[in-house]
Amino acid sequence: MIKNLSQRGLPALALSVLPLLATAVPAHAADGREGLTSSFTVSAVRESGSLFEGIDRIPAAPESREGYVRTAFKHWNAGAIADDGCNTRAEAILEEAVERPEVAPGCKLTGGKWFSLYDNTWVTAASGLDVDHLVPLAESWDSGASAWTAKRREAYANDLATPTSLIAVTANSNRAKADKDPAEWMPPAAEYACTYVTGWVETKLRWGLAADDREREALLGLAEDCPGATVSYQTAP
Repeated sequence: MIKNLSQRGLPALALSVLPLLATAVPAHAADGREGLTSSFTVSAVRESGSLFEGIDRIPAAPESREGYVRTAFKHWNAGAIADDGCNTRAEAILEEAVERPEVAPGCKLTGGKWFSLYDNTWVTAASGLDVDHLVPLAESWDSGASAWTAKRREAYANDLATPTSLIAVTANSNRAKADKDPAEWMPPAAEYACTYVTGWVETKLRWGLAADDREREALLGLAEDCPGATVSYQTAP
């Protein structure tokens, strides 16, 4: 597959807050997933800064869900490797496997083991996982994606080019989150909070998405508990 476990789920910026994570997250889940080798080349300049600077860079705008339908975002597509038989969802799940499952024809997954960072839960069957859009599709629509082309919305919904966009977690935690932003929902695993917030900010910056006043205030408040946290992102092509 396109990447190994060692860098998906926790963005590289999590290294700056690892002292907050080390006691409760298994090493393989908290290692920043170093050593990832991707199948694509990203030419955009990488931007970085403190978490507070990142929040300040997010455009401020009111949100509107008018006209939103989930089908406006084509997913899952053929993924990063079009001829491997696995769609984006399956590729993300395979990338995050702590113990790799067997892959049968048609990308049927058997066995394997995963760690859901949202709720500190081990999962031993791929069917127990959802692949979450860290910034939900509906939230992205509210924040600017409504003005995008269908092709760009598809790219957003299937973004395997960065570990902050998609994450495999328990179905229960993903459905509890639904389309909520950090003002309304945070992962129950408190030690993952700083990584979640930085990933949220990175994703908004990567895709040029806005934040309304309530979301911005929530992000700033959460950032107070993440001293030294940084954001690092590349603008989506």
